[in-house]
Amino acid sequence: MEPRSSGLQRLVREVVKFGAVGGAGVLVNLGVFNLVRHVSDLPVVRASIIATVVAIVFNYVGFRYWTYRDRDKSGRTKELTLFLLFSAIGLVIENGVLYLATYGFGWDSPLQSNVFKFVGIGVATLFRFWSYRSWVFRALPARETAVSAESILERDPADPTKRTPKQHVP
Repeated sequence: MEPRSSGLQRLVREVVKFGAVGGAGVLVNLGVFNLVRHVSDLPVVRASIIATVVAIVFNYVGFRYWTYRDRDKSGRTKELTLFLLFSAIGLVIENGVLYLATYGFGWDSPLQSNVFKFVGIGVATLFRFWSYRSWVFRALPARETAVSAESILERDPADPTKRTPKQHVP
């Protein structure tokens, strides 16, 4: 069992990395949203959905290859399926907030659209963090971690590139 502070430090590092990728994803999301709104006549929520999809792709690459690069990679199809499922739920949460503000309350100026787009991203981010770390980018099982640690201990101290024969303890 690992010391409590070590687990807390690992969680803090994970939150910081998730936040860095997510922060860059927010910039991508808002940038694409405003670009689409500026160059097209699409309704606000459709422009937002396009931006959200672009940000989802950006975030998957960042999460898989940086934030969660040490996590289990054996089930990529399942991982991607779950990522897309939870991202779609996040898309509905994010754009539901914008839809409610725009069509429910009539708050549809460019500033109001950006504010509620940002609020929607925030609410959806809480859901995404929980779902990604719980279901998509799962930690390796403790047994696999222990086997990796044991393989280091089996090395010959005189020559770390050689392994020593396993000794059986009665």
